[in-house]
Amino acid sequence: MSRNKWIRTFHAKPDAKARLVCFPHAGGPSIAFTALSAALPADVELLAVQYPGRQDRRAEPFAEDVTALATGIVDALADFDDRPLFLLGHSFGSLVAFESARLLQERTGLARLFASAAWPPSADWRAHADGAHSDEEILGHIRWLGGVPDIILNDPEMVAEMIRLMRGDQEALGRYRSKDGAAITAPLTVLLARDDPKNTAEQMADWERHTTGEYRLEEIPGGHFALTEPDPAVVPLLTRVIRADLARAAGEAGGA
Repeated sequence: MSRNKWIRTFHAKPDAKARLVCFPHAGGPSIAFTALSAALPADVELLAVQYPGRQDRRAEPFAEDVTALATGIVDALADFDDRPLFLLGHSFGSLVAFESARLLQERTGLARLFASAAWPPSADWRAHADGAHSDEEILGHIRWLGGVPDIILNDPEMVAEMIRLMRGDQEALGRYRSKDGAAITAPLTVLLARDDPKNTAEQMADWERHTTGEYRLEEIPGGHFALTEPDPAVVPLLTRVIRADLARAAGEAGGA
């Protein structure tokens, strides 16, 4: 299997000026971003990350840790470095995106990191993920976060698969340790959904410590899974920021 087992493209956009690489939540597959991919304009092509252990990669073991995930993803992105790369992480995916951003800036660079629905890398993720979580506890957490249709929650086989995926990704999360002073140089936009039961502006404030570039905290409509809703309201914000970054980079290049 090629290294691009990591990357999925749902809507090819040959005239795109930029690529938005999306990193799913714990337990999430790449198809979580299908609606967002379709909703983005023609000048932004979405690439969705597929972690091991799920769907067509089900036979592969889960990643040992977040850094291992980031390394595999950044290696795969070498095939997509002909246009500016923007990274967008959702929940657990925000940490994977951050570590990927750190690697990318050492190689080809990146335009911006978007981090959604996640505490900052410097949070105590071991305390958050540790403990023997029963199936009932994991399912209760999924129900509390919202965003999963009842038809799935009432299907025993689908629930068992969700729990398997959540447990595998949480083990990687429990091993995560951000290096002291870890930061990117690229701009960072943190997305906070208004109705997210898990995250608050205060909890997410320390993301600012993880960039030496421009930092913004943006509020968006929706709950914890605002990015993966059928009609994602985040599209105008993403489009505006990406286009502004591209225009600024073009102006700087023209003035050089």
